[in-house]
Amino acid sequence: MKIGKAQSVEDVAGLVGACAVTILAMIIVATLYVAREVFVPMALAILLSFVLARPVEWLEDIRLPRPIAAIISVLCAFAVIFALGSLIASQATRLAGDLPKYQSTIQGKISSLRGVAGGSTTMERAEGMLQELSKELNKPKGTSSPSLTQADVQTDGKTRTPVPVEVLQPDPGTLSNLRSLIAPLISPLATTGIIVIFVIFILLQREDLRNRLIRLAGTHDLQRTTAALDDAARRLSRLFLNQLLINSGFGILIGIGLWIIGVPSPALWGILAAVLRFVPYIGSIIAAAFPLTLALAVDPGWSMLIWTAILFFVIEPGIGQVIEPLVYGRSTGLSPVAVVVSATFWTALWGPIGLILATPLTVCLVVLGRHVERLEFLDVMFGDRPALSPPEIFYQRMLAGDPTEAAEKAEQFLKERSLGAFYDDVALPGLMLAQADLEREALDDERLSKISETVIEFTADLSDQVLQKSNGAGALTDAEASAALEHVPPEQQLAVVEKQSLLPAWQGDTPALFIAGRTALDESVAVMLAHLCRVHGIGARSEASDALTTKNIFKLNVAGVALVCLTYLEWRNTSHMRYAVRRVRRKAPDAVVVISASSATEAEKSVIQEATGADYVCGSLREVAEFSIARASQAKGDAQKAMNDTKNAAKDAVDNTVDALKNPS
Repeated sequence: MKIGKAQSVEDVAGLVGACAVTILAMIIVATLYVAREVFVPMALAILLSFVLARPVEWLEDIRLPRPIAAIISVLCAFAVIFALGSLIASQATRLAGDLPKYQSTIQGKISSLRGVAGGSTTMERAEGMLQELSKELNKPKGTSSPSLTQADVQTDGKTRTPVPVEVLQPDPGTLSNLRSLIAPLISPLATTGIIVIFVIFILLQREDLRNRLIRLAGTHDLQRTTAALDDAARRLSRLFLNQLLINSGFGILIGIGLWIIGVPSPALWGILAAVLRFVPYIGSIIAAAFPLTLALAVDPGWSMLIWTAILFFVIEPGIGQVIEPLVYGRSTGLSPVAVVVSATFWTALWGPIGLILATPLTVCLVVLGRHVERLEFLDVMFGDRPALSPPEIFYQRMLAGDPTEAAEKAEQFLKERSLGAFYDDVALPGLMLAQADLEREALDDERLSKISETVIEFTADLSDQVLQKSNGAGALTDAEASAALEHVPPEQQLAVVEKQSLLPAWQGDTPALFIAGRTALDESVAVMLAHLCRVHGIGARSEASDALTTKNIFKLNVAGVALVCLTYLEWRNTSHMRYAVRRVRRKAPDAVVVISASSATEAEKSVIQEATGADYVCGSLREVAEFSIARASQAKGDAQKAMNDTKNAAKDAVDNTVDALKNPS
């Protein structure tokens, strides 16, 4: 009998925690569904309060007390809502009265389509089948029995005629009529009243509600939590207000366009388009379906249908691709999958109103997840930011052997930052993660070789596309590149030098030689450093970690090399560095010897330089490139200065000699 492995306390605790979270989530979902009559008004009130927060602040800026500002904003908002509702009702009533007039137009178009299809075809057979099914479904109950359709019924051998019976309801009276009239209005009025009260309360008690949320989130870092929630409230208020304005503008343009085209009830379709545009992806499609159908029914030809389709296909991409990126920025913060999942979830819980509220509610959750540590899982689940950090993503792609995808993301990054910033803040930390895995023996030789080969291909893919200076232009459309930019501050551009402006010793094909210190990861750093120097105008090449071994050092070509840089990701043990520096000096005595010690501080660099005898120690790839550029330019400048000083000294000596000959005394 095989006995399973005993579970540790941590495993059991993790399993219990997962079960508890699952049960809690199920309870929350069930509560939202059962108590939707309460939560829907609350959700509408919260979202409306975010929209009205800015108008309340504007009114407070003109010295109005907050209660008065809140009441004025709420009353104006609901006045607009009721006016729009009245307009929708009147337009819908008028449209319903005009629909019978369009029946002949629809029948004519069906006939024309049948004529184009040609006689008795599949379309006609399908139409006949549907008509038969409709008759069968509409047939009254009991008509299948012939005996029940007879006018007479035989009982005990005698024929008797059935006596018709008519059931009359008593007069309902005045109170019953009043009750039947008021009953349908009670629920909407009650919901509206609840929303009004909640909105006013939220606008008046914003600080108190914020403090209570801070208490729930934790008070261990009060300053940071307060700043985060204030920032989240401002962002959400700006987002929802901008979204309301943009969608209202979309509805106005659609309404005016439909009015010009001649589609009936253009105001109704404009309002519907504005409301449905809150539903991502499919909202505009649903909004376009109704006017397109009506245009098909109204116009005997096809021009109205075509112009209506053009109207939607022009305005929606224009607003979605031009206006929204300028107003919102790069995105609303939700991943496409999260938008679809949230729309499905909230629609299943709260019906059509949940479909409209899905995106705003999910945006609220994601913003809270970004600012409140305990709710970070919400940002991971629904946000558009990558779940892994930029260095982790780079390391994962190197492990997977995917240089092409890594190069594409790097090119997005390089639109606003330099290549040196990418190598120092994204690629190098990613390789240091690999170094940590190597030290704990989680990487084998095969994976190390794969990482090194992928880095070589990655730099080769960048070679033809990387600009020597980042242009700083072009809005980023990639979430991974945007996340990387958040962690990389803007920096001063590295100089790009021309070969002819350098000292002759630096004008060769490869005046800079980068040699890996010990491992294949050090070789990857050497490859990136060589690429960085080449991009900035200095010829460079890299060598593997075995280039300085006793067997291979005699084969090492150092002709025309003015600088040799030894690259190390792990540099705590300086013994290997010291012997490597000695071998380099013996092989290339005239070259400058530099050590690249990743992320070393100034004090650590001084210790390394003293222990190894290197000419210079750098803590980043950018620093190595800066030193190389400065060395090449400074060397020529020093040489030129020395030549000028020699000429001036010689001239001064000649002048002194002439003066002495002229004045012997």
